Amino acid sequence: MSTIGNSDACLQVQYTCEPEELPGGEVRPRCFPIPRIFRICPDRPAVEITKLIKIDLKTGEIEMPDESSSLLPKGKHWRDIRRYDLEAEVGSSN
Repeated sequence: MSTIGNSDACLQVQYTCEPEELPGGEVRPRCFPIPRIFRICPDRPAVEITKLIKIDLKTGEIEMPDESSSLLPKGKHWRDIRRYDLEAEVGSSN
């Protein structure tokens, strides 16, 4: 974890894969990494900041713009997220 001001930054790597056909006709997955960086503040939910930061590829140091706090979306704790069944809502209006 890296530190950004009073908060920490956490790197998470996810992968996207697509089928690739080999010369012999076999198909195998070809995967590409997608790095995602999250800002973790005490007593607040983590918020993804991947698009807001600059990374020094030589040192790995993360630079966060000063105005980043005003640019960050509001995060919610997982326990506060609600999922609604849109089909049930559409079906009930008929």
